[in-house]
Amino acid sequence: MYDYNAFDRAFLKERNSQFRAQVARRISGELTEDEFKPLRLMNGVYLQLHAYMLRVAIPYGTLNSAQMRKLAELATRWDKGYGHFTTRQNIQYNWPKLSDIPDMLDSLGEVGLHAIQTSGNTIRNVTADHFAGAAADELADPRPVAELIRQWSTDHPEFQFMPRKFKIAITGSPNDRAVTRAHDIGLRMVERDGETGFEVLVGGGLGRTPMIGKVIEEFLPRADLLPYLEAIVSVWNQIGRRDNKYKARIKITVHEHGIDEIRRLVRARFAALRGEFSGIDQQLLAEIEAQFAPPAFRQAGTDGYEAARKADPLFRSWSDTNLTPHRAEGYAIVSVSLKKHGATPGDASAAQMRVLADLAERYGHDELRISHEQNVILPHVHKSDLPALFAALREADLATANIGLASDIIACPGMDYCALATARSIPIAQQIAQRVDALKIEHDLGALKIKISGCINACGHHHVGHIGILGLDRAGVENYQITLGGDHTETAALGTRTGPGFSYDEIVPAIERLMLAYLGLRLTDDEPFAETYRRVGLGPFKAALYEEAQAYAAE
Repeated sequence: MYDYNAFDRAFLKERNSQFRAQVARRISGELTEDEFKPLRLMNGVYLQLHAYMLRVAIPYGTLNSAQMRKLAELATRWDKGYGHFTTRQNIQYNWPKLSDIPDMLDSLGEVGLHAIQTSGNTIRNVTADHFAGAAADELADPRPVAELIRQWSTDHPEFQFMPRKFKIAITGSPNDRAVTRAHDIGLRMVERDGETGFEVLVGGGLGRTPMIGKVIEEFLPRADLLPYLEAIVSVWNQIGRRDNKYKARIKITVHEHGIDEIRRLVRARFAALRGEFSGIDQQLLAEIEAQFAPPAFRQAGTDGYEAARKADPLFRSWSDTNLTPHRAEGYAIVSVSLKKHGATPGDASAAQMRVLADLAERYGHDELRISHEQNVILPHVHKSDLPALFAALREADLATANIGLASDIIACPGMDYCALATARSIPIAQQIAQRVDALKIEHDLGALKIKISGCINACGHHHVGHIGILGLDRAGVENYQITLGGDHTETAALGTRTGPGFSYDEIVPAIERLMLAYLGLRLTDDEPFAETYRRVGLGPFKAALYEEAQAYAAE
């Protein structure tokens, strides 16, 4: 993984020093909150319902054990003992004192972490496939390119006050685990005639006007990537709407001008920019790639792993759901669920973070990843170590076997924390998970993506959930709309709204009816929810939602 050099450390130290002075001026009253707002946003500081919130970047989701321990230290010293991992591969601290935030940033800088551009109208934290560098289906590790983009975009003088925020995601696999089609720019590594390049998507995004990204280039050579990205952002920065923040994202620009016109403008800008880079970006990329060499994988037998699977049904269940094939023989990718039934999705205590850091150091070549699905990944674990790892996870209450299942719910913080939220998300996620567990149907349901947002900004990605839930305010009362058939993968699709929403007390029974209806509608026990929905359509599910609800009310 990337290791900060002297320039990086000096830059971060100076940047944090500037913000420390700005915070002091705010506390003294020299700056009003309105004057302070753009300064704090550039440094990842929000003003939430109850307190300031610090959002720390985890670039492309990659951490080492020292960095994870540092995140635990911040939770212990300056927060309430936990942090919240988000769908953008960040971690949020919800309770810091403003006066403490400069010390938090300096502490993060000691291990090469920061909060720069995790908010504001800039290019945000670049996200990537959380299995990058480990997945068996991967064409190439996209993280060096993500790091190159991070360095290019950080404090880029042209892109600090854009029409709105801007998000970039990248994957090196044909199986898209980075939700690239729902980003302002999505990059998918592809191969043509033996050369690796990128399919470039533009204009994706969720929120109040959800759109799936459009292909602007089917194949872009690697050497052209950075000037091409600069061309896209530059064109949007010039012609994007600034009269209405709800129409300022690039997806609206693409929609209003059309992808063909945007492509023409971008290619013209790219032609002018291309010579300015003069290969410097490729020299830097080569230096970065050297730091992402795979770890020294060891050779060992896997008999102990197979024996443990036969002897221990709990271990077998966990390994069936929480392991993913690795590119190296004898290894597996381990997904650690932060979604114990009834837990807050994405929350991790300081103690859990320390345990995960210890396990990564002991069994995982000192690497961890944070997924956009709000779980923690140990990307490189030899199968012979899995029984011992599982035992340690059980002791730390981190061995829930539900990755990809109904209780592995994505949820934003909702009205419990967020000043923008119009409904609660966390309690709904907790109740659904507990209900699924009580019914003992989770493994019968199989792969099922439930995603919950507490407002129309869609931080919980509800539009692309197999079952999406959007919490709204209807005359001061929480109301939850349901969408079905969303897809966040390479076959991305937006879910279809089922009809009228449900009250806080009605939404969990409504989701239960959907799940039970699916069990009755599928052709075989292994037909996934998504395939059943595509086959039968909305009608049968809508009937289960509304007709059964009316029948129950009539009784």
